Amino acid sequence: MIARSAATVITHPFHVITLRSMIQFIGREAKYCGLCDSIATIYREEGVLGFFAGLIPRLLGDIISLWLCNSLAYLVNTYALDSGVSTMNEMKSYSQAVTGFFASMLTYPFVLVSNLMAVNNCGLAGGSPPYSPIYTSWIDCWCMLQKEGNMSRGNSLFFRKVPFGKTYCCDLRMLI
Repeated sequence: MIARSAATVITHPFHVITLRSMIQFIGREAKYCGLCDSIATIYREEGVLGFFAGLIPRLLGDIISLWLCNSLAYLVNTYALDSGVSTMNEMKSYSQAVTGFFASMLTYPFVLVSNLMAVNNCGLAGGSPPYSPIYTSWIDCWCMLQKEGNMSRGNSLFFRKVPFGKTYCCDLRMLI
């Protein structure tokens, strides 16, 4: 768990750069061009803390996911599987995969909040109104998403959920 948390802390600045590079396509901006330029831009505008925007919910999600996955796999392997089966190792690997999928599904809201906080108010159109509200903290982001019923938005590849009641500037331009 410590190694995974350390890896998350070390790689999070690159995750922030990746997300901001992707979100700049919404406003057709070119603020983050290349690794060195992105590092300089974040440091100049937000300081060192800018590299760790959204780290807390990501760490919490990783820790809960790891704990949940290992606990469920232990319970399944200990109590649900018959030790006399010849394909016991194969069954254990399947149970690990299924519990990993289940744990990632349950901890998806942490990933969502982390990603939103990484691009929140970063000077790009996609991280600012009208595309995204400005959040004061990750808890504020969590509460707002929960209030709107959007904690699982983007979670499913096939069954997408469209938020009702949102109107964007581009939608208004199409109506005119």
